[in-house]
Amino acid sequence: MTIALADIQAAAGRLKGLAVETPLIESPALNERLGGRVFLKPETLQRAGAFKFRGAYNRLSQLSDEEKTRGVVAFSSGNHAQGVALAAKLLGLPALIVMPSDSPAVKVEGTKGFGAEIRFYDRFTEDRVAIADQIAAERGCVVVPSYDDPHIIAGQGTLGIEIVEQAKALGVTLDRVLSPVGGGGLIAGTSTAVKGLSPSTEVWGAEPAGFDETRRSLESGQRETIDQDARSICDALLTPIPGELTWPINQRNLSGVVAVTDAEVAEAMRYAFSVLKLVVEPGGCVALTAALTGKIDLKGRTAAIVLSGGNVDPGLFARVLAGEI
Repeated sequence: MTIALADIQAAAGRLKGLAVETPLIESPALNERLGGRVFLKPETLQRAGAFKFRGAYNRLSQLSDEEKTRGVVAFSSGNHAQGVALAAKLLGLPALIVMPSDSPAVKVEGTKGFGAEIRFYDRFTEDRVAIADQIAAERGCVVVPSYDDPHIIAGQGTLGIEIVEQAKALGVTLDRVLSPVGGGGLIAGTSTAVKGLSPSTEVWGAEPAGFDETRRSLESGQRETIDQDARSICDALLTPIPGELTWPINQRNLSGVVAVTDAEVAEAMRYAFSVLKLVVEPGGCVALTAALTGKIDLKGRTAAIVLSGGNVDPGLFARVLAGEI
């Protein structure tokens, strides 16, 4: 199954007036540092603090009346959890979220705050998909995947439409768009929109080191899995394998993906806070990290960088700012 630009445009219609059209902002200091003209897309300002609301609402809004009565179950470390919980609240339907026991407290509290029920699991010893499927079978509710769903992908792609249209309004054609990569839903939708509206624009991804399964998959030509012993502070991006739906889209659309270390991400978070005056969570900062480290070269180029979320645990953020990571 593939996602077309028309699917993303339809999703944009459903989200109009509900999702925040986050701005495309420019920093002279960042331009000077990178040697190009660089715009930031701060989805940190999105409802529930991350891009995930886009896909979640697009998916839930298309449930039948009967399905809405039975509710939904989703699995997420936090941003998809909050997006689904908020979308469910707006649509008046029950939601249960399967969350890792080590999810940042700020994401757990946000999910609870939107009225969702939570079932915790151990991300290293339990299978979140199996747990969600069992709950769905018991309760008759609909499983809402975090990325491997055409409606989720289309919803996330609305961010790509905004980037291209906002750049055009500024009289700019983008050479490159940089985005974080987890399961691949955000970059699959974004790249589909960008390629549909601006075919010459390259789309590049960034992943945490050890969880760079999309980068390795692009090299091998088939879906690769993560190192089971890998760990990262980028909790939003710790997926085990590229999605069945997202992988072929990303294989077709992406110019490349790079891996960044936790230490490099922490430095980028400090830069975002001190220079750009933005609070960005680790997973939301990997694309900026790729640019700041030069792993994706933006010298002499015009580019947009997606900051995908700002739901960082306060304790972790304090340690990052103190230089302890």
